[in-house]
Amino acid sequence: MLRSLFLFLSKNRTLTKLAKTYGIRLGAGRFVAGDTIASAVKTVKRLNRAGLSATIDYLGEYARTEQEAKKTAAQCKQVIGAIAEHQLDSELSLKLTSIGLDISEELAVSHLKAILKEAKHHEVAVTIDMEDYSRYERTLRIYKRLKPEFEKLGTVIQAYLYRAAEDIRNLHPLKPNLRLVKGAYKESAAVAFPDKKGTDLHLQNLIKLQLLSGNYTAVATHDDAIIAFTRKLVSKHRIPNSQFEFQMLYGIRPERQKELAKEGYRMRVYVPYGTDWYSYFMRRIAERPANAAFVLKGIIKK
Repeated sequence: MLRSLFLFLSKNRTLTKLAKTYGIRLGAGRFVAGDTIASAVKTVKRLNRAGLSATIDYLGEYARTEQEAKKTAAQCKQVIGAIAEHQLDSELSLKLTSIGLDISEELAVSHLKAILKEAKHHEVAVTIDMEDYSRYERTLRIYKRLKPEFEKLGTVIQAYLYRAAEDIRNLHPLKPNLRLVKGAYKESAAVAFPDKKGTDLHLQNLIKLQLLSGNYTAVATHDDAIIAFTRKLVSKHRIPNSQFEFQMLYGIRPERQKELAKEGYRMRVYVPYGTDWYSYFMRRIAERPANAAFVLKGIIKK
C-alpha cells in the first residue's frame, strides 16, 4: 500500500511544483547531487576518486511544451561537455519524455540525435532510461532506430515485465548495451510480475541471457542475492569483468559500492541532479518506504 501511495504521489503536479520551490531541503539531498551541473561534477569527481564510475542524469520528466523539451536537451549537451572538460569517468542518462516524447516521437528523436552527435564527438556513452509501460514500445523503437548509428547508445530492460526476455532476444542483432533493472513503476499484473519473487527470478534469467550473448551488461541492483548470482555466473562461464558492471543509485548503499569496486568490479553510480527531483525521489521512497524518514528530517531542519 505504501509503495502504491508514493508512486501515486510521484505524479502529482501540485506537489512537484511545491518541491521545486523548496529545493532539495526536504530530504532529497540524500539521493540528488544538488541543483546544478557544477554540483553533479563535484559529486562525480568524488566518486571517481573512490574508484567508482558514474552516470549523470539531469532530472526532469514529461515535458509539456517544446520549450521545456528544448531546455532539457540543451542541458544534456552541457552535461556531455562537462564530462569531457573535466575528464570524468561518467556517462549520460536521459528520459525520452524529458525531451518531448509525449509531445511527439519525432521531436524526441530530433533532440536525441543532437545529443548523441555531441556525445559521439566527445566519446561519451548515453543510456536511454526506461519509463512506464505506456512509453515502453516507443522507447524500444527509438533505440532500435538510432543504435546502428550511435555505437555507445544503451537502454534499459525492466525485469518485472513478462516480455523482457523476448525483447532482449530481439535486440541481440544490434549488440545492445543494456542496463537490467527490476523496475520502479506501478504496472498492471497483465504486463508485469505482481510479486518480488517472480521479478527476482526473471531478472536472474535476463542477466544470464544478456551476459551469455556476449553483449555488455549493466546489472543495476542493490540486492545482494542478485549480486551474488551475477558473480557466480561470470565466474562459472569465465566472463571477463570488461563485459559487465554493477550499478547502484547515488545515496543508497555507498559502502557496498566501494566494496565492489575494491574487489575489481566496475561499479557505476547513478547521479541525478536538478530542481525537478520530486518524481525521482518519490519513486526511491516507493522502493523502500523507510526512506521517508529522510523527508521528515529535512522538514524538521527546514
